[in-house]
Amino acid sequence: MRAAWKRVAVAAPLGAFLLGHVAIAQPSHAITVAGYGSVDFPTSTRSAVAQREFSRGVLLLHLFHYDEAADAFRAAERADSGFAMAYWGEAMTFTHAVWDEQDTAAGRRALGKLAATPEARERAAPTARERGYMRALDALYGDGPKAKRDTLFSDQMAEVSRANPHDDEARLFYALSLMGLSQGVRNIPTYLHAAQIAESVFARHPNEPAAAHYWIHAMDDPDHAAQALPAARALSHVAPDAAHAQHMTSHIFMALGMWDEMVLANENTKRMVDAMAAKQGAGPFYCGHGNSWLAYGYVEQGRRADAKRMVTGCEQQATRARYKTDMRDLDPDLSAMGSAVGMWVHYVIDTEDWSGDMAQWAPDLDSAAAPRAAYQFGRAFAAARRGDGAAATEARAAFEQERGRLAALVQAEHDPDPSDAEYVKGLAVLGMELEAVTTLAAHDGSLDSAGAATLLTNATATEDSLAYAFGPPPVYKPSHELLGELLVGLKRYGEAERQFRAALAHQPRRVLSLRGLAAAAEGAGDTAAASRARGALRAIQHFGASPDADP
Repeated sequence: MRAAWKRVAVAAPLGAFLLGHVAIAQPSHAITVAGYGSVDFPTSTRSAVAQREFSRGVLLLHLFHYDEAADAFRAAERADSGFAMAYWGEAMTFTHAVWDEQDTAAGRRALGKLAATPEARERAAPTARERGYMRALDALYGDGPKAKRDTLFSDQMAEVSRANPHDDEARLFYALSLMGLSQGVRNIPTYLHAAQIAESVFARHPNEPAAAHYWIHAMDDPDHAAQALPAARALSHVAPDAAHAQHMTSHIFMALGMWDEMVLANENTKRMVDAMAAKQGAGPFYCGHGNSWLAYGYVEQGRRADAKRMVTGCEQQATRARYKTDMRDLDPDLSAMGSAVGMWVHYVIDTEDWSGDMAQWAPDLDSAAAPRAAYQFGRAFAAARRGDGAAATEARAAFEQERGRLAALVQAEHDPDPSDAEYVKGLAVLGMELEAVTTLAAHDGSLDSAGAATLLTNATATEDSLAYAFGPPPVYKPSHELLGELLVGLKRYGEAERQFRAALAHQPRRVLSLRGLAAAAEGAGDTAAASRARGALRAIQHFGASPDADP
C-alpha cells in the first residue's frame, strides 16, 4: 500500500523531447545530454550505439524519468543483444527506492531476457565489476520480502563500490539504495550517509545530476536542508530541461520556507509539463505532485487567486478524468482525484475561507478511501471553524468511518509497509484535532477549552513522533499551530508562543504559524519577537496580503 505521507514525481512523457540532443564526450562512454547533464558509466560493450544508449538510460534513470530510461536501455539491448548491463539498466527502472515502489515482476522479466538464472546472468557479464552489479540486482529481485531484498541490494552495492573505488556510479547507486532501506520512512542517520556520498561525488562531477539529485533527497528536511542549498542551486542549472529536476530543487526551498524560490521552481516544472502536453494535443496539467506544491506556495505568498486557479483546475481535471482510485491507494498523487482533494484541503485550511465557494466543493469520490478521509477532514474542520456544529459533527463521523476502514486495511497487510503505519498515525492526529474543534463548535466554543487543549497536546505528541515527510504538511492543520491558536484564545500567550515555535521548526516560515507567533508574542509582551514575526510575514506575502490579522 502506498501512503499519503510519501511523494512521487512530476509525471509527464518526456522521451520524445530528449532524443536529438546527445553530445558524445571523451572517452566514448561519457555523454552529455543538453539540458539534462552528463554521465560517465563505462561498460564492456564494443558497440558505440549500445554504450551511448546505455549511458543515456543511466542519466534518465538518475533523473527518475523511468519510462524514457527503459526505452534507452532497450535500444542498447537491440544494438548489442548480449550486453548484460543493458538488461541490468532496464530492470533498474522498475525499482524506485526513494518512493518505496517496485514492480518486482517487471524487473524479473527484464533480467530474464538476458538469461534464466542468476548464475547464468552473472556469467553473461564479462568483467568482475559488471558481475558485481548483476549480483546486486539479482539480490534486489530475488526471493523474500521487499525490505530484506532492499537490504541485500544495498549491501551488494556497497561491495561494488568498495571493489571499484573509482566508480562514482557505483557510489551513487549505493547512496540511492541507502535511502530505500527504510521503506519510504526517513531514517536520519542513513539519509545523512547517503548525502555524504552524493556530496563527495558532486565535488568531483558537478555536472552529474544524480549527485545533486540524491544529495537533495537525503537532506530535504528542515534540520539539514540548508546544507544542501548548493545542490538545489546547481541542479536547476545542470538539468534546466528536466521537469523532475526543476521540481526537486523545491524540496530544499520548501524545507526552508523559501517560498519565492519554491514557487518559481514549480512554475518552471508546470511550464515544461504543459509544453510537452501541448505537443501531444493535451491541455494544461493542474493535478499532481509539483502542482500541489505550487498551489500551497501561492497561498503562502498571499496569491490566493493563483492558488484557487490551480485547485479548481485540478478539480475539473479530476472530474473529467472519472478516475477512481483503488481503495488501497493511500498516496494522493496516484490519481487526479486524490491530488485534487489534497490540494483542496490545504487551500481551505490555509486560506481560512470557511464559507466561500471553495469550501462547498462536493466531489464524487466513489471507492477512493484515502481521498474520502482527507475530504471529510477538510469538510469537518471548515464547518467547525464557521460555527456549524451539526455539519462538523456529521463530517467528523464520516471521517472516523473512513479512518477505521483504512486502519483495518493496514492492519491486515501481510507484509506491512512502515509508511502505512505512519499514515495511520497521521490519521490519528487528524482525528484528535477534529474531536477538539468539533466539540468546541458544538458548544459555541464556550465549553471545555481545557479538554480541547489536552486533546491537542496529545495530538502534538503523536505528530512529533512521525518521521519527517517532505512537502506541504501531511497533517493538514499542524497540531502545534492549532494548539497555539487555541491557547491565544485562552490568553495563555507564553504557552502559545512555544507551540508556534514548535510548529515553525517542522514547517519553517509557514504563514499561519508566523501570524500566530506574532499574536502570541505580542500578548506575552515580547514586542521584539512580534515585530520579527510580522517582518517575516511582510517579506513572504509581498503580494498584498495583510500580515496583521489575528489568528
